[in-house]
Amino acid sequence: MKKGYLLLIAALSPCLLMAQNQKGSRENLVYNSSFEEYRECPKKIDALGTLTIVDAWFQPTAGSADYYNVCGSKECGVPKNKLGYQSAHRGLGYCGIYCSKTDYREYLQTQLKRPLVAGQTYELTFFVSLSEYSSGCVATIGGLFTKDRVSDTNRMVLMNKEIRKLSPQISQTIATYFEPQVVNPYDRVLTNYKGWTMITGRFVAEGGEEFLTIGNFFPASKSNVQDLDSLTYLLPGAYYYIDDVSLYCLTCGDSSQQAVIALVDTVTIEQKILGTDVPLQEGSTFVLKNIFFDFDKSVLLQQSYNELKGLVEILNKYPKMKIEVGGHTDGRGSIDYNQRLSESRAKAVVDYLISKGIDPARLKYKGYGKTQPIDSNNTDEGRARNRRVEFKILSM
Repeated sequence: MKKGYLLLIAALSPCLLMAQNQKGSRENLVYNSSFEEYRECPKKIDALGTLTIVDAWFQPTAGSADYYNVCGSKECGVPKNKLGYQSAHRGLGYCGIYCSKTDYREYLQTQLKRPLVAGQTYELTFFVSLSEYSSGCVATIGGLFTKDRVSDTNRMVLMNKEIRKLSPQISQTIATYFEPQVVNPYDRVLTNYKGWTMITGRFVAEGGEEFLTIGNFFPASKSNVQDLDSLTYLLPGAYYYIDDVSLYCLTCGDSSQQAVIALVDTVTIEQKILGTDVPLQEGSTFVLKNIFFDFDKSVLLQQSYNELKGLVEILNKYPKMKIEVGGHTDGRGSIDYNQRLSESRAKAVVDYLISKGIDPARLKYKGYGKTQPIDSNNTDEGRARNRRVEFKILSM
């Protein structure tokens, strides 16, 4: 009976099988897709906290996304934790976010391995499970792809905010709802709290999309909010576990596209990270453009991990390369303070590289404080450019 059932699926779903074959021959464009890589085991659910311990994933708003793992504390364990009970869909860990009955929201965001290619068709898939402690459920959870990082400082629905200049002295902020490329259908409410429900969809890329944000982008009035008698109503909204995120290109099979992928993956892997076609050679210095720290601290924010993963790839590709990581600050503050801050930030980058298996003998770090500006310290833009982390190739 089981064999016959499988044959029936094969006969009725050639397109599905073809898509699976396409996926099987391609790379998932999502780093750390099932949240298995982390800096430390989760210890606490903090309503005002920030997701910082999961490699390549972060929260784009003040809404506090949560991480769970088998190795976690009683609050953050798998399958049992403070906000419910669920085994991982794949692996040992997963994340959790409010997609809420109100307009309170939490989101997960990541930077893709490479920007999407215009005109190509992609398929996003991820799995959700409703916490049985929730006070309701919703339908419209989805995935938003954007060219730039989207973020906000509030804890509400993440919106597209455009600043329009009405005059040299007057500007106006126009906020509109984002339209995610992939979204669970409005009439399919996500009620499953005993297992996992797959959300999947295909879309054609405009080109250049590099960030994926997962959550509910619709107001409560358009989220098909429903109550369930079987829920315990211990939480103030609809809370969902998220796991096993994948993104595949389904139409990148022609020779020209394969050539583009090969170029990115092999010949110019360093150009994606470095943003330049300057050759890697002894004495060359490169700015790492997406390295972020807590304000006035040397704690690496998790948004930095994608950039640093790329640097790890470069160091693995050139096993004889030795580098110096240099930290720089803007012109504000005392000389001594900036010197200490820049050095501790450079050390934080080196410590990350060592944690990923790079031989410490290949790495040096140095703080330059505010002594080597590359722009004016009289403007916000100039100061932002001066606050940077670089690496210099000492030998190849």
